[in-house]
Amino acid sequence: MEPGGLEWLLVPMQQLVSWGAAGAMVFGGVVPYIPQYRDIRRTQNAEGFSTYVCLVLLVANILRILFCWGWRMQKNLLVSSPIIMIITMLLMLKLCTEVRVSNELNIKRRSFAAADSKDEEIKTPPKRSYLDFDLNYFWHWSKFTDYVQCVLTFTGVTGYITYLWLDSSLFVETLGFLAVFTEAMLGVPQLYRNYQNRSTEGMSIKMVLMWTSGDTFKTVYFILNQAPFQFSICGLLQVFVDIAILLQVYLYSYYPQKPVAHTAHPASTKAL
Repeated sequence: MEPGGLEWLLVPMQQLVSWGAAGAMVFGGVVPYIPQYRDIRRTQNAEGFSTYVCLVLLVANILRILFCWGWRMQKNLLVSSPIIMIITMLLMLKLCTEVRVSNELNIKRRSFAAADSKDEEIKTPPKRSYLDFDLNYFWHWSKFTDYVQCVLTFTGVTGYITYLWLDSSLFVETLGFLAVFTEAMLGVPQLYRNYQNRSTEGMSIKMVLMWTSGDTFKTVYFILNQAPFQFSICGLLQVFVDIAILLQVYLYSYYPQKPVAHTAHPASTKAL
């Protein structure tokens, strides 16, 4: 068979591989959060998952969209992927907020029931709002709408600043670096949360394994394709943090330890 006769087979295969890579680029980033979302829904306990992971990814992906706008590059995949990630993180925040508020109310009810105090009314936990501007309760609000307001405010402010500096290549490149570097910090809140709890209970190990495999693949891709230096450095940083979290899983499973005493307000430490 002549080499040219294989073109009818190779061209569709290349197209399929291209579509598969595009699909992985758009949806691959959200896959690790599916097992964590299911675990939280099943157990009705979000204490093991740091909602600051959502904050990091929201900031990183908003900056990435603004970078694409400023850089005027092909936006189909580069913008659709961050948008899907933003929607995913908002869904995670909605679930975590509902579960946390529900659990706080149940604890309050049980405490009154145990005290057998018929003369006192059941008091609901104090509601914390984004508009309170209380840093002690930042990212630990009582309603999902407060998180949405915060995200919209950040998007509006950074979008306006980007519009003013749209013609500055230095600003746009800095925006891109901040997006990559912020995303590289993805695992740090979860690492610190596990350290506080001296446990990884409630955190999906499948999520971290998917982080590790995805970050390793991405970093190798950056190195082999001679991507900008900061991309490779940030990728390596992500892999190191992922490995540190996996070491925590081993350490706290075989050598249980007491949680670190929190000096901050109890409600603010739960947010981590």
